[in-house]
Amino acid sequence: MPFLTPRAASVARKTRETDVTLALTLDGSGRSTIATGLGFLDHLLATLALHARLDLELTCRGDLDVDDHHTVEDCAIALGTALDRALGDRAGIARFGHAYAPLDEALARAVVDCSGRPYARVDLGLRRERLGAVSCENVAHALTSLATAARLTLHVDLLVGENDHHRAEAAFKASALALRAAVARGNGADIPSTKGALT
Repeated sequence: MPFLTPRAASVARKTRETDVTLALTLDGSGRSTIATGLGFLDHLLATLALHARLDLELTCRGDLDVDDHHTVEDCAIALGTALDRALGDRAGIARFGHAYAPLDEALARAVVDCSGRPYARVDLGLRRERLGAVSCENVAHALTSLATAARLTLHVDLLVGENDHHRAEAAFKASALALRAAVARGNGADIPSTKGALT
């Protein structure tokens, strides 16, 4: 049956700023090997892979002597591109997913639509300048860049929380759980849209 074919993709993205290689299996077990040069980014991406049940291998050599922005952005773009490729025409998927994820005092909500229309609204309310070597502004930017490249609609809100590490990680966990629900197969071979296309 067509919807049982493996959903996987590889991406190589090389610019003057970064060199990213990535292999993704959409229907995985959550295993990941990630080396971006930014420990907190590795942590967030491993969290996303685990809870979305993606198998992910990602390496990046970036211009960290400049700052973290290009590395965060290009890793997210590469992951989003791989998600888009692995989803193909998006036939047979649930399409929509939503989830709440707590981490101690923090509670995040994420809603995903594999619509083929890239849009993201991410409100994390982070107050610190950095988490590890990652600028807090780039935590939300990673989710926005991923959604744009994957052609998803993504809404992420932090409902409560005091600790910025908890807030950021809860946001990635909620996004992972919502994505896992949205890409789940089981709707036959139909494309879940009145348009007949999600591309």
